[in-house]
Amino acid sequence: MIAEIDWIVYYAFILTGQLFFVAALLHLIYQRHSPTSMIAWFLAIFLLPYVAVPFYFILGLRKHRKKIYKSAFSMQAVNELPPAKTAPIDTLLRSNGIPGTTTGNRFALYTDGVSAYHLLLEAIENAKESIFISTYIFKNDAIGKTVLAALTEKAKMGVQVKVLIDSLGSYRLYFFQYSLRALREAGGEVLFFMPVMHTPFRNYINLRNHRKIYLFDQRTVLTGGMNISCEYMGPSSEKVRWNDLLFLAEGPAVFHYCEIFISDWLYAAQSSDFPKSKLLPDPLGTISMQVVPSGPDVDSDALFEALTSAIHDAKTRIWLVTPYFVPDASLIQALIIAKHKGVDVRLITPRESDHLIADIGRSSFMRELTEAGIDVALYEGSMLHAKAVLFDNTIAMLGSVNVDNRSLFLNYEVVSFSYSEPVINAVEQWMQKLIEHSGTKMEPAGRVRKLGENFMRVIAPIL
Repeated sequence: MIAEIDWIVYYAFILTGQLFFVAALLHLIYQRHSPTSMIAWFLAIFLLPYVAVPFYFILGLRKHRKKIYKSAFSMQAVNELPPAKTAPIDTLLRSNGIPGTTTGNRFALYTDGVSAYHLLLEAIENAKESIFISTYIFKNDAIGKTVLAALTEKAKMGVQVKVLIDSLGSYRLYFFQYSLRALREAGGEVLFFMPVMHTPFRNYINLRNHRKIYLFDQRTVLTGGMNISCEYMGPSSEKVRWNDLLFLAEGPAVFHYCEIFISDWLYAAQSSDFPKSKLLPDPLGTISMQVVPSGPDVDSDALFEALTSAIHDAKTRIWLVTPYFVPDASLIQALIIAKHKGVDVRLITPRESDHLIADIGRSSFMRELTEAGIDVALYEGSMLHAKAVLFDNTIAMLGSVNVDNRSLFLNYEVVSFSYSEPVINAVEQWMQKLIEHSGTKMEPAGRVRKLGENFMRVIAPIL
């Protein structure tokens, strides 16, 4: 009898596995994946079905249309420049539903953790009406505690405080929320985006909110690549602190950052009510900026299209800073074509990042660029976490997106394109300093390393 039950369980297990196997293949064919992504998933599912199939349903899904998922949202056009006065990618982005370039903005770039730390605390201190924070990582370390204390004091004073944290990026804080009690008791609100242990069938662990948006009185935004922890910022310089950037913007562009934050907050709160309407900040400067979100809540791959188009349109320069470089095949090809056209193409990336798998995964692509004559600058300092691109002397892109498949096609991200000379000059000077502290020689790959690099290249589309 026991033997018969064992056989029944065994056959039920096999049958269930086969059903999921077929379901995964049918779903993979039904969805509009890229050919390279489909091939990678097909190989994984056929070679390791009992491992790959569960991972496919967790990691392989991108855009969702069901109401239980964060649906696409519409952004309102404000203070737009006429298309004739903007860069070509402005038109491309508008055709994808992204509002056009705003004018009348003020901009300031911060490229060290000390100035960024004091800027953040000063902005919290000066807020009179509201503080909205969205971040991927919020650690309960010395910096996180200082920021929480400052937010708690503002909440006690009646300032509206809302903090949105990604539950996976800040999993320690998510599982141990006692440090948030004082802020919540003071009237502040803290939500976790797609909580991993709450209604798991409503969430996808693969789709993370990687946006960094720090809004004050809906008139000032701090954004870029910096999260809230000792790795990114602090009151004094430290050799181990990561190199990253934060930029301040004031003016009409802030309106779009408010739209993005409110959309994310309402999804996390499972609500349709936001207590205060969005404000349109007054023009305060001369900088032109175009705010571009990307992710499952954007119908198209507008940001990826814009990057690809800008690479093809570049005439003199493409300088690219990213900590993780596992790009789509079409981006690699576009960069190589640009080099063959005589464009100065440079990739600036850390010699070693904080993720070994990412380093192995990027190496084959970096060797391909080097073989094509493209300069790969390996930053020798502490971890370089910043993300930025310069195209010619006409476009600067800054934000949270890495040049990898995860950032470009899966995560919720946000960047700003600026077409103004002061922004481009500031970004260029910062990049020049990175290049000065970089080497160019990659370590040759041994047989085992080469095997690992080429294998990672095969599965790169599903990382």
